[in-house]
Amino acid sequence: MRRRRGLSADDARVWAEVARSATPLQGKAHPPVPKPPQAPAAKPTLAEGRLPAPAEQPVSPAAERARRSLTQHPIERPTRRKIAKGRLAIEARIDLHEMTQARAHDALIGFLRQAQAMGLRHVLVITGRGSAFGSRGVLRRVVPQWFSGNEFRPLVSGFDSAERHHGGEGALYVRVRKRL
Repeated sequence: MRRRRGLSADDARVWAEVARSATPLQGKAHPPVPKPPQAPAAKPTLAEGRLPAPAEQPVSPAAERARRSLTQHPIERPTRRKIAKGRLAIEARIDLHEMTQARAHDALIGFLRQAQAMGLRHVLVITGRGSAFGSRGVLRRVVPQWFSGNEFRPLVSGFDSAERHHGGEGALYVRVRKRL
């Protein structure tokens, strides 16, 4: 089933103008033309009482090296293809369906810590695609954000969406970072 997505404000305005050029059916009216978005108000300047942004703290070279060593990259195409075709095994999987965000977060971090301790490299995280009524799925949106956060960065070296037979949009291939 295809999901409907809403029109952007510009598209809605253009569509309403095009619809006005047609003769409406008997008893029907032309659709209302949405108002164009207002320009954002000018930001207050220092003279108007706004405080200057705090200066960024200098980062030590050791901290910068540690941050760079924990960067994440998408799973390389050949590796992803091998996983999809079954030539590279998915060593473990976790299904987060029907879990709240808090419960899913705790379960996922525990799962990834255990996978790292066991020396596993490629795992499957099933988030679900969302409901058929247009919801995109909360876990589907937030799990990639979690992976980019400080708590998961030592555990995850990369991730990518799964192939259809592994869950498609509702699942992620995850490469577990080797223990430091």
